[in-house]
Amino acid sequence: MNALTDVKFLQPHRHTIGKPYKQVVVEYDRETKAVWTYLNPTGTPCFNLGLLNDLIDNHKSFKANGGKAMCEGSLEPIEYFVGASKTEHIFNYGGDLALFVLLIKSRDRQALLHYAKMCIDCLHGRLTSYDTNAVTISLIQGDALGGGFESALSSNVIIAEESSRMGFPEILFNLFPGMGAYSLLARRLGAKMAEEMILSGKIYSASELHQLGLVDVLVPDGQGENAVYDFIHTNNRKKNGMRAMYECRRHTNPVTYDELMNITEVWVDAALRLEDRDLKMMGRLVRSQQRQLASRMEGQPINPANDFVE
Repeated sequence: MNALTDVKFLQPHRHTIGKPYKQVVVEYDRETKAVWTYLNPTGTPCFNLGLLNDLIDNHKSFKANGGKAMCEGSLEPIEYFVGASKTEHIFNYGGDLALFVLLIKSRDRQALLHYAKMCIDCLHGRLTSYDTNAVTISLIQGDALGGGFESALSSNVIIAEESSRMGFPEILFNLFPGMGAYSLLARRLGAKMAEEMILSGKIYSASELHQLGLVDVLVPDGQGENAVYDFIHTNNRKKNGMRAMYECRRHTNPVTYDELMNITEVWVDAALRLEDRDLKMMGRLVRSQQRQLASRMEGQPINPANDFVE
């Protein structure tokens, strides 16, 4: 599972399910019993309030249906949850930094905590496979930064295309990723390495993270979706044991809701201690994200060294 794979083309046949969400696209594939949830945010590809609301509502629908997918009038079993993005070359930039600046300047602790709780609700739902024993897969085809990287880490399996980048840039504006990063990294890499990654602010290539063991499957650009199908079909005969193993992982190293909420309280208090120079840097990052989005949409290459140059 930890090798660069040559994947074969597998034509998907998926049905759109769920409500007509504004910022999420949800599809179901009967052959593989897989739900594909695509992030499709408006504006900057971050976890804005609308996107979070859509994700939470979608998660609630699975619970209401007993862990099954309502597809064309019938309840269908779910064996895989796949998380991906509709934004070309970008998985997600993470937290809504523009909103953070406004809430911090207005000293609105309650609103910051409400936003953080919505993020935790989404993350913890995925960590528990939405109260099922389905395998969760994150498909990364581009940048997954901050909360985007946290979201990816909440899955059992991460499949990434070679040009993808992941990391936690929050330390650049004197903050830390407070919605699960420490808990998830510490369990996979140990506390020391988790702290080094968070405090460095380094943006890692998918290849580097594959070497660290955080990316499970590394594939050439453009082969991500095929790689998901290849993973599912390759592991089909041992899926019962695989699903049981991931359940064991949750029992051995549980990430509880209380743990996540306690840490996010620390994040809220830290955010409210930020000074003007920190908020200015946060604003620079927002503008950098907007430039990157424009460049990506125009098919221009991104130079990581210029991410914060204005």
